[in-house]
Amino acid sequence: MTDTPRSLFIDEENMALATDLYQLTMAAAYFQNSCTQRATFEMFVRKLPEHRSFLVSAGQEQVLHHLQHLRFSGPVVDFLRRHPVFKSVSPEFFDFLLEFRFQGDVWAMPEGTLVFPTEPILRVTAPIIQSQIIETYLLSHMNFQTSIASKAARLCLAAEGRAVVEFGSRRAHGPQAALLAARAAYVGGCAGTSNVLAGYLLGIPIYGTIAHSYVMSFDSETEAFRRYFNVFPENSILLVDTYDTLEGVQKALDMKVNFRGVRLDSGDLLGLSRRSRQLLDRAGLRDALIVGSGDLNEEIIFELTSHGAPIDVFGVGTELATSKDAPALGGIYKLVEEQKDSQAVPKAKFSSDKATYGGAKQAFRVSDERGKFVRDILALADEQAPRGGQPLLEQCMEGGVPVGNRGDVHATRRYVADQLGRLPGAYQRLYNAETYPVQKSPKLEEVRRELEEQYRGQPRS
Repeated sequence: MTDTPRSLFIDEENMALATDLYQLTMAAAYFQNSCTQRATFEMFVRKLPEHRSFLVSAGQEQVLHHLQHLRFSGPVVDFLRRHPVFKSVSPEFFDFLLEFRFQGDVWAMPEGTLVFPTEPILRVTAPIIQSQIIETYLLSHMNFQTSIASKAARLCLAAEGRAVVEFGSRRAHGPQAALLAARAAYVGGCAGTSNVLAGYLLGIPIYGTIAHSYVMSFDSETEAFRRYFNVFPENSILLVDTYDTLEGVQKALDMKVNFRGVRLDSGDLLGLSRRSRQLLDRAGLRDALIVGSGDLNEEIIFELTSHGAPIDVFGVGTELATSKDAPALGGIYKLVEEQKDSQAVPKAKFSSDKATYGGAKQAFRVSDERGKFVRDILALADEQAPRGGQPLLEQCMEGGVPVGNRGDVHATRRYVADQLGRLPGAYQRLYNAETYPVQKSPKLEEVRRELEEQYRGQPRS
């Protein structure tokens, strides 16, 4: 088969194939074995990535959209029917796929909620084929966007109130990843992005300056700056480090115009920003911005802010759009409960380092009288909230139909800021942060002990 440009993009017609093969082979096996019981799966992380003390959940909106619109089109089903792995599968299974609609219930933490290990970010209850077949798409969105949103939150904490802008589209793992990274970075606290498509589709503020190639295309820096200013007199952020940074600042000042600011993209940003600020202030441009960029991460930004670097905006590219220091979040999606004869039967794993807690669960966040978060309690879904505790998972889909009100990315960004404002500083430090306490309820621990006893007592077949 020859690739065409369209064939490399996921659209409504082929979205159902954005999955792993074993999801579909399991679906066929469930179907032919008449496995129709409702099953509950939960998505969570066992442990935080290195240098992370919390996660910012993101991606729920894309997951819900997928569930609402998931279809197996005729061409997709024909492709599967012809695939050798399905040669012994009954024709009825392919008829089932043509009529497939997700009809389950979904509970999830609101997008932007702070998450800690073992807590279910999202819970799905549906006939087992439906709850199983969505795993790959669900994890790909949740793992990636949660990684980027969490990285963005760390960068913004390091910036101590100065703006952080996502500049990473050219380093992202493809155009779709770039768009999702821009979205997640904004949710996590960034002021905006350089990605124009994110501005168009989502209303995220977009930012941009000029490249070195623009400066180099003119006979002099002064000419490059003046020509650009003439086109964008109210929004001229001039890139001044193509040749010599401080000389570049002085050449910009020699134009005797009120440009918007300068961008420093290399060198000793601490020293250069200080000297640039002096030159700008001396020329009366006290409101001119200084934008710092060039392979920045939270450690570098923390050092700059700690030493008082007069940088107003930090542009972060590769480190943010790829979450470079922790690029793969280990979020998992596990079966925790099945309905058998109208009874909820908890399911759990006991394999080394991969044990799970059985039963559908709810997480409660306990706050003190000031509204500060104190601890979380992981409990069974039907348990009552403890004193001062609020349930974190809310129902967002019932019978395959979205329910409840969900905010846009701007509301979600404000929600993240509120969450971080309520998380004590000891748990959000960039270095040596304390571990936020997540306790298991006695009932949940009891279920775990009972399941383990049942497993240990099973005879070998």
